[in-house]
Amino acid sequence: MTDPLYPAKPRPGDRVAVLSPSSGLPGLFPLPYELGLRRLQDDFGLTAVEYPTTRKMGATPEERAADIHTAFADPDIKAVIASIGGDDQITVLPHLDGGLLRAHPKPFFGYSDNTNLLLFLRNLGIVGYHGGSVMVELGRPGAMHPLTADSLRAALFTSGEYELTASRTCGDVNRPWEDPHTFVSEPEMEPSDCWSWHNGDRVVEGIGWGGNLEVISWMLMADRAVLPVDAYAGNVLFLETSEEMPRAEEVYRILRHMGERGLLQQFPALLMGRAKSWSFENRFGTEEKARFRRQQREAVLRALRQYAPDTMVVFDVDLGHTDPQLVVPVGGRIRVDGPARRIVVTY
Repeated sequence: MTDPLYPAKPRPGDRVAVLSPSSGLPGLFPLPYELGLRRLQDDFGLTAVEYPTTRKMGATPEERAADIHTAFADPDIKAVIASIGGDDQITVLPHLDGGLLRAHPKPFFGYSDNTNLLLFLRNLGIVGYHGGSVMVELGRPGAMHPLTADSLRAALFTSGEYELTASRTCGDVNRPWEDPHTFVSEPEMEPSDCWSWHNGDRVVEGIGWGGNLEVISWMLMADRAVLPVDAYAGNVLFLETSEEMPRAEEVYRILRHMGERGLLQQFPALLMGRAKSWSFENRFGTEEKARFRRQQREAVLRALRQYAPDTMVVFDVDLGHTDPQLVVPVGGRIRVDGPARRIVVTY
């Protein structure tokens, strides 16, 4: 894909669709959701439009696909934003009308399980945006992180190049969404792992492809929205892992199977998101978190040494399940400049 289609961007005052293509968690956790809606209106000047399944838990794949179709086909809707992720959006893909979506392209924002729809759109030639959910980034307690807000604003409203900026602090410790006290103050942050470069002696520019590693593994198993491997030759791969915190061995195995498929070798550069290293089930301390992230980095390098030893890698990029979060274009251009230690995306 040499000529990606960048859909027209919204402007302040426009209407945007807020959908739940994966899970209707806004119905269970209204506090972060309503906060995110207020920020869309007050901080970004956008009017959110909800759909039948936006707050509906247990909506069928057909119902969620219908909401996607309605939002994309409506000429008054200028962008589509996911409320949050989930774990079964893969069941929605067979019900999507690619011709309809291609005829009515819109900027789509989401990540995690929304990797499904992002890669589906990418196969149609439509650029999407990995990041910016309503409940998490817009609904962040206390205030949006400035780097997140700046990246999301640029991706929403502007076109052209945008340089990603590494954060000196990061956070991944959550507080309960059902407790109003959670939203009184910002999350606690800690010094971040600096971006680290492997084989960073060259400049790579290509089309972005990737998303959540676990979701991509499911898509590969189900053969959903995945093209023949040579279609990705020269692309820039970006990956991140979720709050389910897959073990380093599992990360290695997924990448190994991508290598056995011949897929891993197609990408001359990889942006690896900072691994989320805390969850309510795994309440790691500082040393445990550092060890977890280090083991994931080692797992990635282990797979690359076997299958793609020349690939340039940037570790601990602020993308995916991390705070702050930078938006990455799926199907859009990414330039990874090793000697200058710069990452520039085209929104």
